[in-house]
Amino acid sequence: MKCIEKRGEVEVTGVSDFDLARIFECGQCFRWNADVNGIYTGVVKSRVARVRRMGGSVFISGTMEDFELLWRDYFDLNRDYGEIRRQLCIDDFMREATAYGAGIRILRQDKWEALCSFIISQNNNIPRIKGIVGALCELYGDSFEFEGCEYHAFPTAERLAELETKGLAPIRCGYRADYILGAAREVASGKLDLESLANASPSVARATLKTLHGIGDKVAECAVLFGLGMLNAFPLDIWMKRAIAEHYGQGFDPEIFSPYAGIAQQYIFYYMRSTASRKRSFAQGS
Repeated sequence: MKCIEKRGEVEVTGVSDFDLARIFECGQCFRWNADVNGIYTGVVKSRVARVRRMGGSVFISGTMEDFELLWRDYFDLNRDYGEIRRQLCIDDFMREATAYGAGIRILRQDKWEALCSFIISQNNNIPRIKGIVGALCELYGDSFEFEGCEYHAFPTAERLAELETKGLAPIRCGYRADYILGAAREVASGKLDLESLANASPSVARATLKTLHGIGDKVAECAVLFGLGMLNAFPLDIWMKRAIAEHYGQGFDPEIFSPYAGIAQQYIFYYMRSTASRKRSFAQGS
């Protein structure tokens, strides 16, 4: 991989498995949006970046210092996802799923933002999750400017911990409001130390998160994978349960994908959801 700064961007070449749509639209993050040219803009830790792909290069706005301080780690660029895909090709189904999802990378997201976002994700679809997260940021996140436009950081746990339930009424998150505020108070008080939890075992992290009001298996598993960066976590939703039932059956153990069960999960989730959508479109058009 080679990185060169020029004209307000860092050009990254020689990196495999970096497909913008597959990274940002696979259900792992909710603050990146594309324009008509396929250029994504997102907010991460009070920083904004535009990311575009041209030929074999990825262009990330900002300086080389920005890239080294934030974006290299955020995009997990030191990890060889091509090799991981090869390791995960344990059967015909995974060969199809990993080939279809080639280009996905697991983002190294802020721990609190990931936890809060996946609380919001409960029984929700991606467009609505993005809408609620965006409204939450506009209402309570610090504002700043980027290229003449106003953006908002994700609100801190400390800021949200000050609120009552009615304070979240404008974002229309329903019953999730109490769960969000409960988690914020635990983090703000120090009772839940997400930095320390990231150094615990996955089982301890999962069990600790599930002690929070309103957090069950799926939200805890997503927070462990996408927030705490534990790549062997394996969230289960309706798409994953369907995939397991169809291709593995009873007795399935995600350890067959260890130590990258979480990355396998993303390939499977993206493949199942995307191919189901294509099949529906074909059926409606036939």
